[in-house]
Amino acid sequence: MSESLRIALIRGDGIGIDVADAAVAIIDRAMERIGLSPLAYEPILAGAGYFADTGKDIEPGGEIRAGDADAIFLGAIGLPSIRHADGTEISPHLRLRDRFGLYAGVRPVKAYPNAPQRLADPRAAAIDMVILRESTEGLFYSAAAHGRSRIIGDEEVHETLRITRSTTEKLHHFGFRLAQKRKARGKPGRLTCVDKANVFPAMAFFRRIFDEIAPAYPDVETGHQYVDAQALNLIRNPWDYDVMVMENMFGDILSDLAGGLVGGMGMAACAEIGDETGLFQPAHGSAPDIMGQDKANPLAAILSGALMLDYLAEKSGQTGLAEAASLIEDAVQAGFQQNRLRPMEFGSDMGTIAVTRELLTLLKD
Repeated sequence: MSESLRIALIRGDGIGIDVADAAVAIIDRAMERIGLSPLAYEPILAGAGYFADTGKDIEPGGEIRAGDADAIFLGAIGLPSIRHADGTEISPHLRLRDRFGLYAGVRPVKAYPNAPQRLADPRAAAIDMVILRESTEGLFYSAAAHGRSRIIGDEEVHETLRITRSTTEKLHHFGFRLAQKRKARGKPGRLTCVDKANVFPAMAFFRRIFDEIAPAYPDVETGHQYVDAQALNLIRNPWDYDVMVMENMFGDILSDLAGGLVGGMGMAACAEIGDETGLFQPAHGSAPDIMGQDKANPLAAILSGALMLDYLAEKSGQTGLAEAASLIEDAVQAGFQQNRLRPMEFGSDMGTIAVTRELLTLLKD
């Protein structure tokens, strides 16, 4: 590799600092195993702690620097005790999604052996699906970070749910291509459109665009579900689903529900991908109640790092990066199979440092 790829590293708040550092250590070890030059990390200060000190949620020029990097890695943002005057949390990452058009929110949901399973049905051990959440529009279009709400005194607040053809077409194409990739890897390769088309014209529009695009991918089996029925089915028969594509708020809620099926948010990796760059972060929050106590499960951040390496492989054409991503994924799988990964989140005995150290050993072996 002639020049190192540049990663904007936003550690953020709370356990975000610990899990980001864990992910960096694992990424570096996997890159070393493949014989690749290490990534170049460029720290950017942002988050609630930074806001408390400076009155700004990200350092001057931070947004521009993040966009100039090859990818963005984020630990966690926000502290419940530090808020804006209107009661909303500090959330510069929502502005990054909007600024860089990170429309494709990829949330893998995978059950691992020896990790807690919330469903008694033995088929739950094989849960392996992806929630594809549009990340720039929907109801989050009116998120406080964007200042788009209409506030009428102390009597009313109006929020706008926005669905545009341009973004929705890109999202659905991304979903179909993702289903094709998973099918090539032996997964079902089925894509389900999740909406509320029976009530909202915006959701009917979202579904109509899905149906317009589907004929271009005849190899992908498709289906439709209303979001309330999908929530029920994620409890009743989640093993029947592969990739689900949905609006922003629906994805925010269902991805947490799905994460609970496979152990908890400490396993919830996330990629947010646009046309020019991608942001990668664990989907959990900053967990200030356990910050600095070596209790956080770093696996969501580490698996987000693997997603970042996959993205960089496709973006740069350097296939070795995809091999490094596979090494991380395989090490996590082997670690659970051999009962060598036992996060405290699951009531076991391994904190952030121990889980990271064991994964480093697995990668070395």
